[in-house]
Amino acid sequence: MSPFTADSIPDQTGRTIIITGANSGIGHQAATALARKGARVVLACRDERRGRDAEKRIRSLSGSSAVELRLLDLSSLASVRKFADKWTGPLDVLINNAGVMATPRQVTEDGFEQQFGINHLGHFALTGLLLEHLRQAEAPRVVTVSSLAHKRGRINFSDLQSAKRYRRWSAYQQSKAANLYFTIELDRRARAAGWPLASVAAHPGLANTNLTAGMKLPTALDAFGAFVKLMSQSDAAGALPVLYAATAPDVQGGDYYGPDGPGETRGNATLVAPSSRVLDRDVATRLWNRSAELTGVSYATLPQPA
Repeated sequence: MSPFTADSIPDQTGRTIIITGANSGIGHQAATALARKGARVVLACRDERRGRDAEKRIRSLSGSSAVELRLLDLSSLASVRKFADKWTGPLDVLINNAGVMATPRQVTEDGFEQQFGINHLGHFALTGLLLEHLRQAEAPRVVTVSSLAHKRGRINFSDLQSAKRYRRWSAYQQSKAANLYFTIELDRRARAAGWPLASVAAHPGLANTNLTAGMKLPTALDAFGAFVKLMSQSDAAGALPVLYAATAPDVQGGDYYGPDGPGETRGNATLVAPSSRVLDRDVATRLWNRSAELTGVSYATLPQPA
């Protein structure tokens, strides 16, 4: 088969797609590619100035006027609810892309450890609050962006917020594992309910984005950034597994996509296998229930399967 490229994306005319964190990196590349193919693309961004700049840039690059900014701060449940409350009409695809990586310990507006709060809980709440709009679409999809780092991630239920001991990489790995537990559990529940919703995940491999901007590494580790740039693929290439997950006709619920190269760090978009750990239904159910408690978003119309 020929490699999947942005040109391979089927016509998206008439489809509405939300992308969180679309002002830069993977989200920006995905938004541009989808707008070029005729989708109405909503950029869900925290920073209005950067969001407006991205909106103008994507409109110019894609030649589409159906690109709009809506403010969303995933570190604030109030902001997530405000965003969802203002949404009207069907939603074809939700791409849960925004995230932070290996930042110094900070807490969100609601007191959650920042990486777990933004990367997982914010997207858990957003998806749940938009669920009925997704159900209005003919073949809705939720695409959640995880990371190779999920393979070392474990859900520490005794210290979900890393309050007792904070290690920035462990917290990041936990949040990325949570993305996959969520993806698979959402798909399992949708199937059991007989819904046509497909919940899938993707990762960009090692992509050259600004995700490391919040890491604030010591000067002695500046070489890390140079190493990432040397070994990584472009953000446009990193966006391809996400775009495949969002648009390819052969995608099935529960699928996980990433690059096909060595160590899944770079290469063509393909179906990949997640860590066997994230297939544990007991952990997935426990994480789901705890996430619902923490966010106040219950997914009431999507009951837990027997």
